[in-house]
Amino acid sequence: MHLGNLRTALLAWLQARLSGGRFLLRHDDLDLPRRRPGAIEAIESDLNWLGLSWDGPSLRQSDRTGLYASVLSAFRRGGVLYPCRCSRRMLADLSAPHGGWPLYPGTCRDRAVGWGPRQGRLPSWRLRLEPGDLRWREEIGPTGCLEAATQVGDVVLRRADGFLAYHLTSAVDDLLMGVTTVVRGADLWRSTAPQVAVCERLGRPFVSCWHVPLWLDEGGQRLAKRQAAQGLEPLRREGLDAAAVIGRMAASLALVPAGSRLSAVDLLQELDLAHLQAQLRRGAEDLGTLKEGFGIKCPTLRSD
Repeated sequence: MHLGNLRTALLAWLQARLSGGRFLLRHDDLDLPRRRPGAIEAIESDLNWLGLSWDGPSLRQSDRTGLYASVLSAFRRGGVLYPCRCSRRMLADLSAPHGGWPLYPGTCRDRAVGWGPRQGRLPSWRLRLEPGDLRWREEIGPTGCLEAATQVGDVVLRRADGFLAYHLTSAVDDLLMGVTTVVRGADLWRSTAPQVAVCERLGRPFVSCWHVPLWLDEGGQRLAKRQAAQGLEPLRREGLDAAAVIGRMAASLALVPAGSRLSAVDLLQELDLAHLQAQLRRGAEDLGTLKEGFGIKCPTLRSD
């Protein structure tokens, strides 16, 4: 895990403990080309080293593919999916949870393109979204609302190569795991709308969200696996222990003074939920900047 992931995990752990909830750990490990041997063990080792214990056994999405297939089959029978044979490049852009969000122009929406293979290639499966607002309860970032037709578009739930989309699996798992609050980076704010649409199709309300500020590097860029951002190992080589790392993460959000040394439990005892929310909202400008890049207006910073 890079440091941005770990700081968000710390915030999720704090939110769960301060609200009297449970902290659940799920590994989204369905993207086989990007999955590395030992990654799950390394993630759990990092969390344990920082003192971020989770409740119950961790869950792997790779163990639940039959469940997701059942949901897709029900959607297909219900007529809310349609096959799409647009280019691989377009599908890759539209299915990625990060970055820009080009609207799908609806090229295959009303075409009889067929579900079977053509020239050795299967179609992707898109969720048909009707005009209207997709809303969710947002506790930290801008108001949780995007218009389905003009700001989201018909999203891919199953790629042409057979891999399942983040939007589908995350929404299904959140419902079945009894998740009430999702704490994640601000860069995933916009990916919430397709997940709301999936939940609506399943007849269930979407969870509450904390889209928290991103941790930026010296150049103002977000830390991310795609840029090979460093994790805990370089800090350990510098001689930092868990208390020093927790202190550095908390200080980066002005939760404690710079140079503080404290355990996750110590930090928990210094905070209450209202203070944590207020401090994170002060950092929500990161999300406002991101949304301006999408051409989305942010009239308010949160929704009650």
